[in-house]
Amino acid sequence: MRILLVEDDELLGDGLRTGLIQYGYAVDWLKDGQSADQALKTETFDLVVLDLGLPKLSGITVLQNLRARGQTMPVLILTARESVEDRVKGLDSGADDYLTKPFDLDELCARLRALQRRFSSRAEPLLVHDNICMDPASHTVTFNNETISVSRREFALLQKLLENSGRVLSREHLTQSLYGWGEDVDSNALEVHIHNLRKKFGQNFIRTIRGIGYMIDKSKEEK
Repeated sequence: MRILLVEDDELLGDGLRTGLIQYGYAVDWLKDGQSADQALKTETFDLVVLDLGLPKLSGITVLQNLRARGQTMPVLILTARESVEDRVKGLDSGADDYLTKPFDLDELCARLRALQRRFSSRAEPLLVHDNICMDPASHTVTFNNETISVSRREFALLQKLLENSGRVLSREHLTQSLYGWGEDVDSNALEVHIHNLRKKFGQNFIRTIRGIGYMIDKSKEEK
């Protein structure tokens, strides 16, 4: 899952990026509203963590511009502004959640998981697909009731495909979900992750749609 972090405080931003990466997210960090606004016009993100007091362009303006363009990705405001008026303004401007500083990283990640569940129209915290059970909170996967070891990026890729079962996801979209800016990405990195998941869950588990991308068929219960 790829997150855009918009935070101008160097110390906090660096700590947040490090912490979120340890939780399995791909994180891109920007330090002003103007850069964030431009990135949101051209890049694909699963979630946005947005400060309000930003240089060049306020967080509220970034948020309003995002929604005016019809972009629906979840946005969590993370700010020191704690008045009821600020909370109301942020939520009414299109934010999906509002968390004040100081905060606990575990709570932030729990809120991000909740936002992703709602965005994916999924009520249950677990992702269940036939004999596969994924728990994003504990970062574990079981297959036929046995725990399966997966890497951080394999987990993120599997989650992305399961949340979109029955839909074809492009190679570009999947790659952008796994890697942030500045990360060295081999040209066949995605294919390697796909190959590893097929070895663990079956060769027919992930379908290749030639010229487009990859998909997982809907579970038997969904058909």
